[in-house]
Amino acid sequence: MKYYEDINIGDKVTTPGKTITDTIVTTVVALAGYTEPIFHDEEFAKKTPFGGRVAPGLLTVMVAGALAEQADYWQGSTIGLVGLDNIKFLGAVKPGDTIQVEMEVFAKKESSKPDRGLVWDRKTILNQRGEAVAVADHIHLCKRRPKG
Repeated sequence: MKYYEDINIGDKVTTPGKTITDTIVTTVVALAGYTEPIFHDEEFAKKTPFGGRVAPGLLTVMVAGALAEQADYWQGSTIGLVGLDNIKFLGAVKPGDTIQVEMEVFAKKESSKPDRGLVWDRKTILNQRGEAVAVADHIHLCKRRPKG
């Protein structure tokens, strides 16, 4: 178990990669109800600057959060994600691309409640060529170490 007190500004983690398959894109697009043809119509998407279908940017951010969990940095410390800030989409993620995350903790703040604190991290999402495709700041509510 990792607590708020165990998390340090400057901590860095690089996650394993995950391939964003056609099935993942198709499933998320269908579940979310996206209607833009760039996400589901390959013939339409071939005529765009991307040259084919792309994943929704929020799918990329969602998978980045899961990859950070899988890297086991948080180790049960989070109560919940309370915010996303400064999201920037820098490049397209296409079915077949593999993404990974470089995460760095950049701020902490004690809460008014003694059993929790806030932690900010920046996730830079890279494709298989090492190109940044998105950046997002995540704000986590974390458990404090119990007193006594």
